Amino acid sequence: MLHGSHDGTRLMQLVPSGLPVAQTLNPSHRIETWTALIHSCSFGFGPSTHLQPPHSTSSPGFYRNIFPPPPPEIKNTSDRSWKMKLVAVVVAWFAVLGCIQAVTLEVNEGNSTCIKADLSASFLITYNTTNGTKTVQVSLPNSTTVDKGSSSCGTGSSSPWLVAEFGSGHALGLSFSTNGSLYSVANLTLQYNLSDTSIFPEANSSDVVTVVSASVGIWAVVNTTYRCFTPTTFAVGGAAVTFSNVRLEAYMPGNDLSATESICVADKASTTAPPTTTRTPTTTTTATTTIAPSPAPPGTPERGTYSVNNTNGTVCLLAQMGLQLNVSYFSQSQNKTVQDIVNLNPNLTRSSGSCEATSATLTLLHEGNTTLNFIFTLNATSNKYHLSGVTLLANWSDLPAPMSVSNTSLDYLRSTLGRSYMCNAEQTLNVASDFSLNTFRLQVQPFGITTNQFATAEECQLDQDQMLIPIIVGAALAGLVLIVLIAYLIGKKRSHAGYQTI
Repeated sequence: MLHGSHDGTRLMQLVPSGLPVAQTLNPSHRIETWTALIHSCSFGFGPSTHLQPPHSTSSPGFYRNIFPPPPPEIKNTSDRSWKMKLVAVVVAWFAVLGCIQAVTLEVNEGNSTCIKADLSASFLITYNTTNGTKTVQVSLPNSTTVDKGSSSCGTGSSSPWLVAEFGSGHALGLSFSTNGSLYSVANLTLQYNLSDTSIFPEANSSDVVTVVSASVGIWAVVNTTYRCFTPTTFAVGGAAVTFSNVRLEAYMPGNDLSATESICVADKASTTAPPTTTRTPTTTTTATTTIAPSPAPPGTPERGTYSVNNTNGTVCLLAQMGLQLNVSYFSQSQNKTVQDIVNLNPNLTRSSGSCEATSATLTLLHEGNTTLNFIFTLNATSNKYHLSGVTLLANWSDLPAPMSVSNTSLDYLRSTLGRSYMCNAEQTLNVASDFSLNTFRLQVQPFGITTNQFATAEECQLDQDQMLIPIIVGAALAGLVLIVLIAYLIGKKRSHAGYQTI
C-alpha cells in the first residue's frame, strides 16, 4: 500500500504489557487495580471538535454500572470473598474489552524476523467539512495487521518498512535506516481515507490523504530494543501521531526483541528517585496554613531558528522567533479552567514542514507533547503572502484529553513575495477564544528564498510606531530647547535696552 514488497508476515494481538493479573492480588486490591485501569482507558472514538472523554469515572453512575450494589449485609466472610472475586472477574473482563489497543507487528523474511514492534498509537487528525473543520482522535485498533505487500526487510538499495493497515483504507508506516552502530525511524507515514464516514463524518472530500514526517527522533543502538513507555507525540503534516508503551527493534539479530534496551529521553526524565524515610522525635506543633504563591510568568521566550527544506535540500522556508503560548484549558489537578503561559524552548523543538507554489507549512514539535502548525498562503495575483492558519495540538499531563485548537482564516504577518516579514516588538496573534500566540523578535520568509538567507525585510507597524516615538520625543525636546533659547535672547535684549535708557 505504501512501499515495497514482502515475503510474509505474522501478526499477534496482545494485551498491553503490564496488564494486571487478577489471580496475584487479593479481592480488594483487584478492584482498585482494575478500576484504575478502566479509568486510564480511552472510551472515545470518533469525531470531536474539542476532545473530551465521554465518561468520567468520578461519576457515581459510572461505578454503579460496573459494580452492582452490595446486599444489605453479608455475614459469611467466605461468601463475601467469593462475591468480591466475581466482581473482580467482571471488572477485569470490562477492562480488557475496553483497553486492548496495543498490537504486536512483525515483518519476516523467510523464517527470520527483521522488524518487530509492540506499541499503542493514536492519531489526531483535523479535516475540512462543509461547515468548517473538525478534529478526530483515532486509536490504532487491535485488529491492525501488517500490510504484506508494502512491508519488507529491505535490501542494499531499499530501506526496511513496517506498514500497518487498519479500518477502511488507513495505514501507518515506518521506514528505518542505519549507519552500522545506530538505527532510526527515517520516515513516519500516516495514510487516512476521508471517505470513511465512521471516522470522518461530513468530510467535504473522499480523498485518501498521505502525510509524511522525517527525522522523528526515534533511534536506538543496533542489536538493542527501543523502549518508550511515555506517550510521545509527533507532527505528521497536519496530523499528530502519539505513541505509547513502545518496544520495537529493526535489523534484528534474532526472532525476538533484544534484552538490552535503548531507553528514550522521556522515560529517563520520568524516572524518580525512591523516597527516603527519616525518623524524628515526635513533637507537638500548631498547624498553620500557607497559601502557595502563584507561579511566576515564564518571561520572554528564547529566540529560535527554524527552517524547512525542499526535496532537493535547499531551504524554502526560514523563520527566527521567540514563541509563547497563551492557553485556557480545564485543569485536572485543580478541577477548574486555568490560563497557562508556555514558552517554546528552541533546544527542545524540532521543525518540519512543506513548501508548495502558493502554500507553505511550518510544523514545530515541542518536547514531544506540543505541536504548533503554521500555514502561509501566497496570492499569486498580488504577490502578497500572509499567515492564514495556526493549529495547536497539545497532549499535556494536566489535560483530561488531547487538546486541538485550529483557525485557518487568519490574516497575520502580511508581506511581499521576495521579501521577509520582520517584527521585533512583541505581538499577539489571536487564534481562538482559548488560545493566542505571542511572538518576539520575529522574522519569517515562507516564499522566494534564493540564498538560504532572509531577503530584505518589511517591518511591521509596531516597529514603525516604536521608531516614531524617539523621533517625536527628540523633536519635542529640540522644540523646547529652541523656545527656551528664544525666550532667553528676548529677555536679554530687553534687559540691555533698559540699561541704555538709564
